[in-house]
Amino acid sequence: MATPSCSSSYFLFFSSSFLLILLSFSLEKSHALEGRKTIESHFHTLELSSLLPSSSCNPARKGKTGGASLKIVNRHGPCSQLNQKGAKKAPTLTEILAHDQARVDSIQARITAQNYDLFRKKDKSSNKKSKRVKESKANLPAQPGNALGTGNYIVTLGIGTPKKDLSLIFDTGSDLTWTQCKPCVKSCYAQQQPIFDPSSSATYSNISCSDTACSGLKSASGNDPGCSSSKCVYGIQYGDASFSIGFFAKDKLTLTPNDVFDGFMFGCGQNNKGLFGKTAGLIGLGRDPLSIVSQTAQKFGKYFSYCLPTRRGSNGHLTFGKNKGANSTIQFTPFAPSPSQGASFYFIDVLGITVGGKALSISPMVFKNAGTIIDSGTVITRLPSTAYDNLRSTFRQFMTKYPRAPDLSLLDTCYDLSNNTSISIPKISFNFNGKTNVNLDPNGILIANGASQVCLAFAGNGDDDSIGIFGNIQQQTLEIVYDVAGEKLGFGYGGCS
Repeated sequence: MATPSCSSSYFLFFSSSFLLILLSFSLEKSHALEGRKTIESHFHTLELSSLLPSSSCNPARKGKTGGASLKIVNRHGPCSQLNQKGAKKAPTLTEILAHDQARVDSIQARITAQNYDLFRKKDKSSNKKSKRVKESKANLPAQPGNALGTGNYIVTLGIGTPKKDLSLIFDTGSDLTWTQCKPCVKSCYAQQQPIFDPSSSATYSNISCSDTACSGLKSASGNDPGCSSSKCVYGIQYGDASFSIGFFAKDKLTLTPNDVFDGFMFGCGQNNKGLFGKTAGLIGLGRDPLSIVSQTAQKFGKYFSYCLPTRRGSNGHLTFGKNKGANSTIQFTPFAPSPSQGASFYFIDVLGITVGGKALSISPMVFKNAGTIIDSGTVITRLPSTAYDNLRSTFRQFMTKYPRAPDLSLLDTCYDLSNNTSISIPKISFNFNGKTNVNLDPNGILIANGASQVCLAFAGNGDDDSIGIFGNIQQQTLEIVYDVAGEKLGFGYGGCS
């Protein structure tokens, strides 16, 4: 066998070395690209315009099948009929946040037994100032009240025979469904649709004071029922001093042409004042026996779902019963036990939060000590102060390339993005009990008061002892599934598409 020449040996050595260099460079480049992709996977890159309100309505692209599905719209968005025909100007974001804080204060007062007792002692002397239905013995005790807030979302359903369509505020934090009724013995605020007239419904009837359902009003409204000429009278007051008082009644409820319920119990308001906008009242989706969830349980099994649309105008949905069109990859977390004063709320266990791929150093006990509810009526998610401080600090570290803007009400991390058409923001995800991880939509991370003031849509409670609230900004575009009978809450993606 011939011995390789010196030149051929050199060539083989050079070629091998060159290949090693190329391979090394290729691996380094591959690792760099892989690292870059990993970093990019922890960020949202989006057009700034996607965070700003739209003037046109963009309806949902596909319908939901299975169960009774109703359309949800943002009350102040372009898809809302309440914004038509010279409706009043929508509230500013500052006003919305002020009402939102009133709701949060109300929820925390109801759930915290100590605060609840303090409010009751404080307000005993003011009972004589309670509002009354004319010619009725019913009065409305001054209590911290239920939580109303801004009522961002509305649904339309039918009551009576023949059916009258009513647009009602959508609220998982309330139990009693009510609407304004003629003859408005004391007072009715201005609403978009004609006020419901009980005398025009062939199936309407008042509930008597002796009916066991009348005594159930205490847990559903927070107030003892009254009695007027043997008719049961309800009274419900909200945290911002809005209220409704009237007759407790039964009538036919129509969700869809195929989903009709006889003898639905609701409040027929004769004295109503407050921040209800031009809606006809409120639909209660809480856990009480008088909620619409419980009253339709025989057909829907205490199972409902919804998707809350963003301010861009797309329609959402509220579906009673199992939704065959829902994402099959929904993750479930078990409901957490609720204290006696918060029995109507839906409690969940938050275990942690991740920002930009970084798990925040927050003990799960921080969330567990105070507890957390999910609430459709609270706008901004509230976190224990320790958790919020950590989230805010980490978020700010990722956003240093953007100029800061002044604080907006309770929002203290705002940016001036007016010189940007597209932005990159860290993803935020919540980890719930049951190995459930939920990535928030960009519209669930930032809320815009115009391009020059775009703010982190979270707030701290001021301490670690007040109840946390997973608000409706963070729920946007997600399919939220309430399996009340199964004691669990589900999260899916693309719920409004």
